[in-house]
Amino acid sequence: MSATGQKPAYELLGLKEKEYRGICDAMGREPNYTELAVFSLMWSEHCGYKHSRPLLKNLPTEGERILQGPGENAGIIDIGDGLAIAMKIESHNHPSAIEPFQGAATGIGGIVRDIFAMGARPIANLDPLHFGSLEKPRQKYLLEGVVEGIAAYGNCMGIPTIAGEIHFEDAYEGNCLINVMCVGLVEQDKILRAKAEGPGNLVLLFGSTTGRDGIGGASILASAEFDETAQEKRPTVQVGDPFTEKKLLEACLEMRDKGLLVALQDLGAAGLSSSSSEMASKGGVGIDMDISRVPLREQGMEPFEIMISESQERMLAVVTPELKDEALAVCEKWDLDAVIIGKVTDTKRLRVFLGEEMVADMPVDALVDDAPTYIVEAVRPAHEVDEPLAEDHYRLPSDLNETLTTLLRSPNICDKRWVYEQYDHMVQTNNALWPGGEAAVLRIKGRRSGVALTTDGNGRRCYLDPRRGARAAVAEAARNLSCTGAKPLAVTNCLNFGNPEKGEIYHQFKEAVEGMAEACEAFETPVTGGNVSFYNESFGQAIYPNPVVGMMGLVEDVSLIGTTAFQDEGDTVLLLGNARAAIDGSEYQLRIDGEVAGRIPDVDLEMEKKLQLLVREAILEGLVKSAHDVSDGGLACCLAESAIAGGRGAVIELGTDQRPDLLLFGEAPGLIVVTVAKNDLEHFAQLALDLPVSVIGRVEGDRLVIRAGGADQVNLPVEQAAQAWGAALEALVHG
Repeated sequence: MSATGQKPAYELLGLKEKEYRGICDAMGREPNYTELAVFSLMWSEHCGYKHSRPLLKNLPTEGERILQGPGENAGIIDIGDGLAIAMKIESHNHPSAIEPFQGAATGIGGIVRDIFAMGARPIANLDPLHFGSLEKPRQKYLLEGVVEGIAAYGNCMGIPTIAGEIHFEDAYEGNCLINVMCVGLVEQDKILRAKAEGPGNLVLLFGSTTGRDGIGGASILASAEFDETAQEKRPTVQVGDPFTEKKLLEACLEMRDKGLLVALQDLGAAGLSSSSSEMASKGGVGIDMDISRVPLREQGMEPFEIMISESQERMLAVVTPELKDEALAVCEKWDLDAVIIGKVTDTKRLRVFLGEEMVADMPVDALVDDAPTYIVEAVRPAHEVDEPLAEDHYRLPSDLNETLTTLLRSPNICDKRWVYEQYDHMVQTNNALWPGGEAAVLRIKGRRSGVALTTDGNGRRCYLDPRRGARAAVAEAARNLSCTGAKPLAVTNCLNFGNPEKGEIYHQFKEAVEGMAEACEAFETPVTGGNVSFYNESFGQAIYPNPVVGMMGLVEDVSLIGTTAFQDEGDTVLLLGNARAAIDGSEYQLRIDGEVAGRIPDVDLEMEKKLQLLVREAILEGLVKSAHDVSDGGLACCLAESAIAGGRGAVIELGTDQRPDLLLFGEAPGLIVVTVAKNDLEHFAQLALDLPVSVIGRVEGDRLVIRAGGADQVNLPVEQAAQAWGAALEALVHG
């Protein structure tokens, strides 16, 4: 605090005193305000990854199909025949909690730019979302605003939103999680990178004009907890324009096709500051910029405002002098503001001019590579225990029909059609499998093969055991892909946590990253990049630790896709796996007893790999008629969902080694329900060899009947189950 009682400028910009001293050391002098503002963004948690960089190194990032791992705008995965998939997931949590429509819309805009910055045409969006209880009016407001924002931006750009997930729990009441993933298709010889090269080459800024929207978004908004001042941060939320982004996309891809680009980078968090310095760092060069040339939408903007503005729909490119005019002509064709604002140098410095006056001179390495990192002493939270709760901790419900119906109505399990039908999920006409199943599958026109995509995250399980929970999230994402017949290839992740400066949060993050690394190694699905979102706390209350996994896989033949729906009368119902289900961390525990406690079962990664391989091989041989993994709500909800999807009932006979409610509603990773025709049962058994496979029933009639202990525990008309499952979410939102 200064003698006048005011905080020093560096503290107002989100920097600690020792960080300010580090900036002075790197500069060899005290920075001026523009330089300090740039450093505050580049050394923020959002841009500098101060608490996560040392731990993220533990994630596997290489593989035979990985053409580009972390460090670029998006990861690139080889899918054969000269084609590749670009994919990335990021968060827009804090902006969406302040202004849900624009927060979600600009989240879509930012992740889409990451994809076409790699030279890829976006072909799909996915949206894993987490909110507080829908019993709270504000949570309904956030849900409706976020869904509307995603729909408005994605639909306008003609990019289908094809998959995702939605969870509702009290832990997200103060901080909703709005994660967005984008996937693009690119010819391998047209992949672009954000690596500035060639001293004397020119720096081209094009797209929208620059205003004051989003100033401080990466430091003031995204790198701090929420408190009573949260709504005062509303001006830091960016404003999106999807029509301009569509033009920007087409201009970038046209310049790519004409070979006009040396490098391409989007202006996201920290605006010109990050895009220019990161491009320079990757190329080992410097950049000089004259920001008096930047097209502005507001008068009187200060140099620091121009440098850190996060106005949307802007790109920075490096072009050769010889091709400058042709690049500018493409921008003019697409009605985009475009201007040469600088050049590449050999100085390894970012120098900013306002006409003839130099207003900032900073070493690139200090901005990008030398942000401080912190190791916090990890403290295991008291709620993490080593033993699961005893089975007799809970009373046995008197009516399991009613219990199943209650779970089917749960907003975490019920039909999400009310959400995804607001998205144009059919545009581009690549869908081989519609939303609502295990994963989305997209055709690649002109090929038999396709791409399967899914997201998965369960903060409740990670709260109880972050290592096991993260392993389970990766395993479930892989299981979802395998149930369509797709071989999992790669992961992109969005790691959502509270304040990492607290020992308990740091422990959760460390354990989750290590668990994710173990699972990705086991499934041979390298992490190609992603995002870390810290400080998801309100008034000191953190969200559940939630590492969200985005995964893609390759389908050899889209005509042989597995679905969740029961198919034909008389088909045999099989349960694959021998994992023992438990109540701890389950939806049953939350909905019936209202608590989150105990310890979740661990995933057997080796058994998972074998079972998933079996399912994929059986699908490709045409043996499997439906496949559905057992997850939220346990075996009973899995069976009910397959019955609802197919409009057919089933008669199920289960063992008696557990209480009926544990058998039906307990959860454990590693269980899959498949159906096969009676005539194919022997062939399937030959494929399975010694893997745990049990015949548990048959597809039959129009009721779901589940027997255990010699009695019908569930006997429910499929139509009644469908009504409970299908109408719940819209009723919760509008009722």
